Amino acid sequence: MTVRLSLLTLLLALLVCNGRAIAKERYYSAADFGRVEKVDAHMHVYGPADRLVAEAIRDRVHFLTINVDSPDHGPIPRQLRDAASLRRRYPGRVAFAGTFSAAGFTKPGWSRAALGEIDDALAEGAVGVKIWKNFGMVVRDTNGRYVMPDDPRLEPIYSMLEREHIVLLGHLAEPLDCWLPYSKMIVKGDADYYRQHPQYYMYLHPDRPKHDQILAARDRMLAAHPQLRFDALHLASLEWDVDRIGAFLDRFPEADVDMAARIGQLEYQAQTHPDKVRRFFLRYQDRILYGTDDAYGPSDDDPKAVAAIAADWRRDWLFLVTGDELHSPDLDRSFRGLHLPRRVVDKIYRKNAVALFPQAWPGLR
Repeated sequence: MTVRLSLLTLLLALLVCNGRAIAKERYYSAADFGRVEKVDAHMHVYGPADRLVAEAIRDRVHFLTINVDSPDHGPIPRQLRDAASLRRRYPGRVAFAGTFSAAGFTKPGWSRAALGEIDDALAEGAVGVKIWKNFGMVVRDTNGRYVMPDDPRLEPIYSMLEREHIVLLGHLAEPLDCWLPYSKMIVKGDADYYRQHPQYYMYLHPDRPKHDQILAARDRMLAAHPQLRFDALHLASLEWDVDRIGAFLDRFPEADVDMAARIGQLEYQAQTHPDKVRRFFLRYQDRILYGTDDAYGPSDDDPKAVAAIAADWRRDWLFLVTGDELHSPDLDRSFRGLHLPRRVVDKIYRKNAVALFPQAWPGLR
């Protein structure tokens, strides 16, 4: 009997040790942040950015800086020069996506000029092309109507990208908060942004297209181009409901989503439906990219700005990796991290971005 009990005790001990080993193998911890290669697939970085890149190297973060047709980001040629310079100086660390200008949209030959801008970006090494929210929210035709993402004059761009297997990155529409009064917004960051950018706060502009009208036009465009690789930025502007994001991904198998500037909305849903949010990540683990939407530069002499970006990287890691009780400046109530398995974290933080942009970070797997 004593021998049997000893053998049983030994067996139980081995099972416990094996269980601990499996648990350690399957999940990362907060302390693993600096040991894992990661990709921030949505940043806006200008100027030399040597301080930022030094921090990224310390934190093992590779990043995609995305040019955008926005007055807040400066002229597109300057953005292209900065991005191409970063890529040359930090190969394997920095990649970039180009864009095109909506200026002169109503003039003859606009599509040809836009294709020329795209060619210039691709020649400099761009791994994708971005279309911005000004289509659907700002640009108007000669008849005063807002130009939607499925406008025929954009068709040559979509067709070329689809034919050449180039990723289109789409920031189309805005979070649903943009159409709501401040008192009904989900996250505090949205209220701060629209107070600073009232020109984009659609609640103040009821004459402009509605949220669902813009997304319907985007979806018509995607349906017309079924082979177009599409990076639906900002959770496809469906950030308030992971079920809606999942339905979008189900409908468009060539689309992915990034979570840039929308992690607060995921944390908000995790306050009341954490299992639902976690199931979303598990089901669509091959279709989600990590990103922050953080901006840096053109000045490179602000260590506080670098520290703020590094803090974002670490805070997001805690949400996705741990099961800890967490707090966000965007929300009044706490929530728990999703505690995703290591294999899922690796996909969201690195493998999906590498698969979508295979030329971006040579050697990264």
